[in-house]
Amino acid sequence: MQGLVDPPEVTEVLLGVREAGTMHAMRTHGANLPSPAAEAQLEEGVEALGIVVGGSLTKGVEVRLGGEASVEDISVGRFVTIQAERRRFFGVITDISLEQTDQAISLMPPDADDGFIRRVMSGTNAFGLVHVVPYLTQLGAIGLDQEPLPAKTVPPHFSSARYSAPQEIESIFGANDDHHLWVGSPLDMEDAPICLDADRLTERSTGVFGKTGTGKSFLTRILLAEIVSKNQAVSLVFDMHGEHGWGSSSESGKDVKGLKQLFPGRIGVFTLDDESTRKKGASADYVIRIGYEDIEAADVAAAAGVLNLNETQVQAVERFETQHGRSWLRKLLQEKGGIEGLRQYAGGDMENDQTLGAIWRRLQRFKKLGFLTDERPEDSVRRIMEYLEAGKHVVLEFGRRYRDNLVAYILVANLLTRRIHAQYVDRVETALAEGTKAPQNLVIAVEEAHKFLSPEVVGYTSFGTIAREMRKYNVTLLVIDQRPSGIDHEILSQIGTKLTCLLEDSRDIDAVLAGVSGGSELRAVLSKLETKQQALIFGHAVPMPVVVRTRTYGPDFYKSVGHLDGEERKAGLERDAKDLFGSL
Repeated sequence: MQGLVDPPEVTEVLLGVREAGTMHAMRTHGANLPSPAAEAQLEEGVEALGIVVGGSLTKGVEVRLGGEASVEDISVGRFVTIQAERRRFFGVITDISLEQTDQAISLMPPDADDGFIRRVMSGTNAFGLVHVVPYLTQLGAIGLDQEPLPAKTVPPHFSSARYSAPQEIESIFGANDDHHLWVGSPLDMEDAPICLDADRLTERSTGVFGKTGTGKSFLTRILLAEIVSKNQAVSLVFDMHGEHGWGSSSESGKDVKGLKQLFPGRIGVFTLDDESTRKKGASADYVIRIGYEDIEAADVAAAAGVLNLNETQVQAVERFETQHGRSWLRKLLQEKGGIEGLRQYAGGDMENDQTLGAIWRRLQRFKKLGFLTDERPEDSVRRIMEYLEAGKHVVLEFGRRYRDNLVAYILVANLLTRRIHAQYVDRVETALAEGTKAPQNLVIAVEEAHKFLSPEVVGYTSFGTIAREMRKYNVTLLVIDQRPSGIDHEILSQIGTKLTCLLEDSRDIDAVLAGVSGGSELRAVLSKLETKQQALIFGHAVPMPVVVRTRTYGPDFYKSVGHLDGEERKAGLERDAKDLFGSL
């Protein structure tokens, strides 16, 4: 009879027949489902999701969940493979929603206590929908040997979607070898490493972002240790908080090894505070000392924010340098602060008395920096360059005395970077002119990056120049920061690869995603990251955006980069001795 609703039992049977018929038709035409041979090549345990029911190239596609897929087990950021007729699409889940075929269901839902009714309606009248953004496509049913290309179209209706297999992840991101840096694994796929292309990572600057406590420091340690292990570049690390050179303690109180302990022969630890290093029971390879005559007006301008100098005062400092040359700062600090002496130092009535007094008072802070000296010290830049040219990495520790001193950090980092960058420019240009070998790529790691790269001071620092040059002179940056919105937007746009932990401030999220294709979709993914050990990676060193669970920086990681503890090292030496000399 027309107008009557079929009993639930009949409805379930009809739906089963209809679904079976649809699947048979799709297999008969061979349009959208992978062949049995292709399915056999995929790793066992890969879960099916559903079929494509709509979408667009600019906004992504909608996948209706099948009967076996539970919306409760799906999370944004997971990898999805969509099998079309002639190609496969690789994408990321960016949203999850609940839908229904009849709006009346939301107004008159079934009895929640009736499990049978829920089972009948779930997946038919009411169903889950996931939003997938396809980033890459690969021709062929299963040809993992073909390089994935950017997706310029979308899969057709009713293409089957499933979670990606580990071998597909490897075909996209590469294997853990000498040319790739292993940083983590996809969500819920611990056996599939996510790797960064080492060459592309050092072609442009890299950013590690995230609010305090999200694991930026550990992620940075993993990156630096992988760079050292794979020998793709040398690095200069301005270690403000003493986290990268020698060992330190984690938030849980566990001892964490530093780069010097993992690679004792390949790391040089320089310090500004030798006493602090000795209290650790360690010794520094070199103690940094800087002469007043090494400080230029541009170094003071870079620290203008923390010194509380305004634009007028910075311009006055530049005039002092022009008038007095390299001795400008030493002569200024020798003044007793009397206005007549300052006027005479400034050369007459050109400067305002208040400006002179303010500059003198604020630069008195330099007298408290014990690493600054009137004498002409040994050239610290020359010693750093000796290490870098020998293929060794340098970690500059600021010690307990200067750990939270932004004036010291900005002054030293900018001064040394300026002079090292100038030497790299000279050596690269000489190598090009003479046809000789250029210096090895250099990665300069700097914390509190927004202090160096803010719109107000970026014009005075070498860091802005390096970021704009990309790798023109074989120097790039690794910037670590919790406030990316404070970085000049032009500089931020030049950062090639971004590894972003959880950010909560909307301005920081907007800054990180500015200019990124599909930024609105990635915003939803970024906002759902866990507070620790998760990061969204996108940019130059990865073929598509990926959410990773970062590797744990601990004993297993130490072993992976070749470090052996005492007992393991002893056992290894005994095995080597036995191999050489046999049993005695």
